[in-house]
Amino acid sequence: MRINKLLSLKTRVIPESTQNAIKNLREKGIKVIVATGRSINDLNHIKHIEFDGFLTFNGGYCMTIDGQVMFKQTIHPDDIKNLINHSEKSSVSFSLMYEDKVRISHESPQVLELYTHVNLPLPPLYDKETVDVENVLQVNVFINPEKEESFMQEVMPNSQSSRWTSLFADVNPGGISKQKGVEYFCEHFNIDVSETMAFGDGGNDISMLKFVEIGVAMGNAGDNVKEIADFVTEEVDNHGVESALMHFGLLS
Repeated sequence: MRINKLLSLKTRVIPESTQNAIKNLREKGIKVIVATGRSINDLNHIKHIEFDGFLTFNGGYCMTIDGQVMFKQTIHPDDIKNLINHSEKSSVSFSLMYEDKVRISHESPQVLELYTHVNLPLPPLYDKETVDVENVLQVNVFINPEKEESFMQEVMPNSQSSRWTSLFADVNPGGISKQKGVEYFCEHFNIDVSETMAFGDGGNDISMLKFVEIGVAMGNAGDNVKEIADFVTEEVDNHGVESALMHFGLLS
């Protein structure tokens, strides 16, 4: 079982119905894994809830609840060097996400909007002289969707991109996705994919929703997500997670 959409769109906290649903699933012995594009260190808003693992950086960093790192994959250093050089010429903003820190290129309006939206403090600027290009797990690149394909081909050819917002693209190592993260957790817990279910609402969830046995799109998901889902539930504020779990007989 993978639960992806947790936060209320209105209150920015996890609804009580969702918290109770997670608790009930775990009491039944069902593994519940957080699947997110966020850093492993940006999960304070859910630390009060017990899970069985964390699939972070869109599958690039997977960790069990006891701190065991099951998988970690960084972006090719050449892509980071290309990104930095490209940004200096084009003023494209980006953030570099590491296991223990985040660094940004500019305090641009787009960057400020992102960190306001996710309710996180603005990270420090990166230092070109000392920037670590070897250990970047994920990059947020603030480019328009119509420029994304050409940007990836020209600047970061060893990586791949996905989106949950028009504001920026998540960039991860080539071959890394939430699907891969699900595969690692299935292997770790000896779970067959036929016993899996996932919730999502963004483009970075599509690979996961298509891979699991039951892929559930939240009510606020984009059409591209709903089209590939097995089931479309309500928004999280309308008890979407709980409703879907009841629909499939996992909760009574």
